[in-house]
Amino acid sequence: MRDRKALIAVIAAAILLVLICVVWEYFGVEEVKVTGNTKYTDEEIEDMVMTGFFGHNSLYLYIKNKTGPVEGIPFIEKLDVEIDSPTEVTINVYEKAVAGYVKYLGRYMYFDRDGIIVESSTEAIPGIPYVTGLEFDECVLYEPLPVQNDEIFSTILALTQLFDKYDLRADRIYFDGDMNITLYFNDARVLIGSIDNIDEKMMKLESIISSIEGLSGELHLENYSVDKDEGYVTFEKDE
Repeated sequence: MRDRKALIAVIAAAILLVLICVVWEYFGVEEVKVTGNTKYTDEEIEDMVMTGFFGHNSLYLYIKNKTGPVEGIPFIEKLDVEIDSPTEVTINVYEKAVAGYVKYLGRYMYFDRDGIIVESSTEAIPGIPYVTGLEFDECVLYEPLPVQNDEIFSTILALTQLFDKYDLRADRIYFDGDMNITLYFNDARVLIGSIDNIDEKMMKLESIISSIEGLSGELHLENYSVDKDEGYVTFEKDE
């Protein structure tokens, strides 16, 4: 009886070993596609997901993603792994929607389109505008940024969408007490004024931003519209 049990155990172990070898060989990942990532490179996303001894096994990655997905990555809402073939996987990245950031107690506090603080970091992420001029007493993760006028967040969202539309990269967005907007491009300050005609102002800015590159001064677009072109756009160099 003992010999029979031992034989069964040996056979079972052999079958298991064969199955492991088959899974290891047949589901070995040779090609990885990463989609939806802007704040991390493809290689960084792969390193976050494809960890451990079986990290390059598509079947293991799929099961691991369903049972214990990768969590706690800054600016990432979710990572989803799809098996395209036994040797090909796609990692879909779902990033947190970030509209801008403010500085608070030495940290960069990132907020979404509704003004909710979604991330806190010691680093500034390129491509996300730094917003100044907002008055608040505290800044708590996962809670709204306590500003007096909540409409400012829809304005920031509109600006960031137009930045993408017209391929503009402002270093900083400043709001004064009357919600007038100033954009900073290195040493050049672009006075936008109110949100009125903002699309037209951004379109005009796109056509002239290269001409003020490297200059220090103020570009006035406060009163610009397509009906008010000549004489309503001026650049004043700093002395």
